[in-house]
Amino acid sequence: MEVCADPLQALQRLKEARFDVLISDYRMPRLDGVTLLARARELDPRVVRMMLSAAADFGSVLAAVNRAGVFRYIPKPWSEPRLLADLHAALAFDPCATPSADELERRRLEALEPGITQVEWGPNGEVLMPGWNSPGSPDATPSPVRRKLGRIR
Repeated sequence: MEVCADPLQALQRLKEARFDVLISDYRMPRLDGVTLLARARELDPRVVRMMLSAAADFGSVLAAVNRAGVFRYIPKPWSEPRLLADLHAALAFDPCATPSADELERRRLEALEPGITQVEWGPNGEVLMPGWNSPGSPDATPSPVRRKLGRIR
């Protein structure tokens, strides 16, 4: 693992060595993350590209997916278990393989709403929703919207 504080230094390292995964922030001095990841894709299409960002700007997410072929868009702040799971998935991913229809749809949904496909499942196959499934959590108190949604479930 290597860390480069300068995106131009990261590009230079990509010319010198092979990396399996490249994680970049969206906003950096001298070069934005989309441009860095797009250039990394040109240098080595086998490197799996991931982007971190605090920006919820749909345009930046779309640019990351379309221009740089980003595997995962990770919103800040991230949770360490989720980041590690994404990293494991990136290491198992083959960016040169043709994506399945399901993977293309997952990428489309993630571009529209980051995190939407990251679902936690309960032991009986139910979808776990933070705050809804844990008594005593701040979200456990039913709001009018939650009461209405609860009747729909």
